[in-house]
Amino acid sequence: MLSQKAKYGLRALVELARADGAQLSAGELALRAGAPRKFLEAILLELARNQVVVSRRGKFGGYVLARPSPEITFAEVIRIVDGPLALAPCVSPRLGFRKCADCADLATCTLREALLRARDATADVLERYSLADAAASGLPESLRTAM
Repeated sequence: MLSQKAKYGLRALVELARADGAQLSAGELALRAGAPRKFLEAILLELARNQVVVSRRGKFGGYVLARPSPEITFAEVIRIVDGPLALAPCVSPRLGFRKCADCADLATCTLREALLRARDATADVLERYSLADAAASGLPESLRTAM
């Protein structure tokens, strides 16, 4: 399940994508994302450490995306904030692969194939869905083509 932390982070990043390179303050992002400011600031700090956003300090400080919005996928952000996309560690190819504690043998596990398919399908969608896609969703067609 997607955490509230990941939801707030994704919403804030979508707002930055919609800002089209304009810098937004943590307060403005919190309002737009419907997130508590202090909690969002911690999320943004984590995203800055992972080169998703760039923060500028000071009176006129704020946040901008570190890369173009089409290059930042939902999968990347979720992995940074929540960890692996997989439902179980035995189907996580990138982060934390290991045999489940209660599994006698990976080769004969009756759950692994279904969990692997679910992980692959989820990853396929989230790897292809970018901040630019989300920023354009819900907008009138005339504004989507302008982005």
